[in-house]
Amino acid sequence: METESNLVLRKTELKSYSHKHFHSTNALEILRESVRILRYNLGAFMLTAAVLICPVSAVLLPNFLVDHSLVNKLTVKLLLVAKSSGLPLQPFVKHSCQKFAETAVSSAMCFPLFVTVSLLSKAAVVYSVDATYSREKVEINKFLAALKKLWKRVVYTYLWVCILIVGCFTFFCVLLVSICSSFSVLGFSPDFNVYGAILVGLAFSIVFANAIIVCNTAVVISVLEDVSGAGALVRASDLIKGQVQVGLLIFLGSTLGLAFVEGLFDHRVKKVSYGDGSSRLWEGPLLVVMYSFVTLIDSMMSAVFYFSCRVYYSMEASSVGETHPIMMDTVEVVDT
Repeated sequence: METESNLVLRKTELKSYSHKHFHSTNALEILRESVRILRYNLGAFMLTAAVLICPVSAVLLPNFLVDHSLVNKLTVKLLLVAKSSGLPLQPFVKHSCQKFAETAVSSAMCFPLFVTVSLLSKAAVVYSVDATYSREKVEINKFLAALKKLWKRVVYTYLWVCILIVGCFTFFCVLLVSICSSFSVLGFSPDFNVYGAILVGLAFSIVFANAIIVCNTAVVISVLEDVSGAGALVRASDLIKGQVQVGLLIFLGSTLGLAFVEGLFDHRVKKVSYGDGSSRLWEGPLLVVMYSFVTLIDSMMSAVFYFSCRVYYSMEASSVGETHPIMMDTVEVVDT
């Protein structure tokens, strides 16, 4: 029989080979790799989706926890701010204020759900992807044992992620109001303010997408590496260099997929525009399952993207002659 040290060494070598085995600069290849991993450990991922992801989706899609009166009040205040900054209250501006208010209220109301069940599902998916690359079947007992060690740093990292996202939105709002107010003081027409707001919104979308990529990668890092909080964010921003375009394509695909399912749910379940609405009995659960599956694939792609970036980072470091170690030890997390 192998000694414990030899067994750990053999697993480390296997893990290093497995992690180095996959590298792609194509978002479609990362999607294919995610599907391959899903097929390898189908039971674990389906259990995660059924127990952890589906309940969150069932709450998020119907907006059960959202106080619509609070959304209306926040929408009115945003419209007043927009009007005072010189923006004309066109349908586009009204719709943007309403969506922003819904997002803000929904995020605040669902935060306890995000920081517990949703975050636990992300950790479970990342753990399962790592176990797949280790050629292992996922065991609940091992995951729960590992969770005791990594949960604090995952939550701490997620709190930093929330701070970063709130900071991005706050900076965007302040910048938008400042620019529109400046245009209004300089005598520009309200229509010019709208064009300026659109340009600022497009620039913010790019910055925000990059921030989301960093945040998703930081959560993966907090599960697989002994790094958390701001350190995980810094590590993630350093790791994705050279792979940002791939991350943007992954983010765009996941966002479009989730938005498509949300749109279907709004049209087919929330707003009955046809028949007597009896089809909602089966369309609602079906769309919840679809939303959960897209969320599962998005989490898996974030984990695969992390491994791909780490291989790319290792290759770049080797090409410039760096000698510090790149491969982080994940045996402690997986085999605890």
